Amino acid sequence: MGTVKKEFAVPPVVFPSGGNPNLHQRGVATAPFQPPRSTGSSIPFMSFDIGSAAAASTSSGGIYGGPIGGGSVPGGANFEDEEPLLDELGIHPDQIWKKTKSILNPFRVKPDVHKDSDLSGPILLYMFFGLFQLLAGKIQFGVILGWIVVSSIFLYVVFNMLAGRNGNLNLHTCTSVVGYCMLPVVVFSAVSLFLPQAGILRSGVAGVFVLWATRICTSLMVSLADGGDEHRGLIAYACFLIFTLFSLLVIF
Repeated sequence: MGTVKKEFAVPPVVFPSGGNPNLHQRGVATAPFQPPRSTGSSIPFMSFDIGSAAAASTSSGGIYGGPIGGGSVPGGANFEDEEPLLDELGIHPDQIWKKTKSILNPFRVKPDVHKDSDLSGPILLYMFFGLFQLLAGKIQFGVILGWIVVSSIFLYVVFNMLAGRNGNLNLHTCTSVVGYCMLPVVVFSAVSLFLPQAGILRSGVAGVFVLWATRICTSLMVSLADGGDEHRGLIAYACFLIFTLFSLLVIF
């Protein structure tokens, strides 16, 4: 059987001389979509005009419209007006230095300096105490921290029990006072590095520093809180036990 070929009549395409607007539009490729240019935009990088964006960033000193070397940011904040980092963390070196100097004279107590209690100074003294003990060959950082917590709670409970309803000593103030009064023990720990390991001299020096710390701590406790003046002897005995305990860490 032979294959039958079918022929299809194709009408001729006629291009008129006058031109058909529809055919002309179909023959020309259209440009892709472009967003309208914003002439009144205040943000230069949103504009599609590269020249205007470059001019705006050059004239303003930066792409965000603010000076590059200045201290201000677009949100209106100013780094020059912010507090120092130590003040934001609650660490005041000038107050720590004043409180430390007030401990150096056991015969002249300044309780007004210790009204604003803090723990930055005590933590610094604990670190020095542990460092001097480390130089003596004793790793006692954990022991020192644990004994400080127990001693502060012990003195806080004893004082408020003796003062009764008039006692207004809080634990934060008690911990701060005990920590700053550790300064004589820290000094003794540094001096003991140059003393013989055993003997009456070492024990005698320890007794002097313990009495120094006891007098300062008792005076501050009685001055900062109410109801402890009539029980000064018992409070002094509790303070004596606390600092004797820490001095034994240095002696033995």
